[in-house]
Amino acid sequence: MPKRAFVFPGQGSQQVGMGRDLAESFASARLVFEEVDDALEQRLSRLMFEGPESDLTLTENAQPALMAVSLAVVRVLEQDGGKSLAELADYVAGHSLGEYSALAAAGSLEFADAARLLRRRGQAMQRAVPVGEGAMAAILGLDLDAVRELAEAAAGETDVCLPANDNAPGQVVVSGHRAAVERAVELAAERGGRRSVMLPVSAPFHCPLMAPAADVMAEALAAVTLAPPQVPLVANVTARPEQEPETLRRQLVEQVTGLVRWRESVEAMRDAGVEQLVECGAGKVLTGLTRRIDRALSGTALNGPADIDAFLGSL
Repeated sequence: MPKRAFVFPGQGSQQVGMGRDLAESFASARLVFEEVDDALEQRLSRLMFEGPESDLTLTENAQPALMAVSLAVVRVLEQDGGKSLAELADYVAGHSLGEYSALAAAGSLEFADAARLLRRRGQAMQRAVPVGEGAMAAILGLDLDAVRELAEAAAGETDVCLPANDNAPGQVVVSGHRAAVERAVELAAERGGRRSVMLPVSAPFHCPLMAPAADVMAEALAAVTLAPPQVPLVANVTARPEQEPETLRRQLVEQVTGLVRWRESVEAMRDAGVEQLVECGAGKVLTGLTRRIDRALSGTALNGPADIDAFLGSL
């Protein structure tokens, strides 16, 4: 039988107004937003619905906010659709912070714990490197091996510059010290890259400069309970399915500094028989990447009530 995976977006998919139509249409979605607000002791839902954008895009707000929208979609699918996640999906996966959304959706993490962990994760990642010292850039038109080589050359003997996200064929993000990342952009042009874009981020995520944040998350994750997820999580750091709680706990720490192996994760799910990837939450970034990775895969984004109704009607 063809298989389906639920996938959950990462930072960058946030926008003011996200989740509002879900809250207006579904009581089950409103309850999710209330639970997250209570867990954080903050009206995060108001910030999501009304802005301002400058506050929503702060890492410590964007991360739990994106999770809240993703979980609202899943809660509606389950309660209004009458099917459990295990009946709807064979695998889950999330891009960076999306792993927390995936694990909460699959019953491995309590919603409130996931919200508090992401708040702490966002704060720790922001504090790990002084503002302005780090940067990230998307390198387009070169594969992972080529980007790894140019990043090493850009770093030299003293700076950090490494691939951070292997998103799709010809789309690799590098992260590290700003000067080294800027050199990597120059080298990419010299080595046949189609285009490079400095990303508007406040810290160099998924590189060794995030080690202080990884230490914070190791302590935070040690204090919460993780249950086996209802379906396997295909992990960022290994691109392999996992359900053992202590392994998942360790991998969540490792992904703070490690490469997000998204292209390989999608390919692994495809090779396991997945034919449809359903993106739950804000935006359509992962759906676009699915098409770039393998056009034979079906990608569906569930952002609002119409998307959810159409998906449930297709089952």
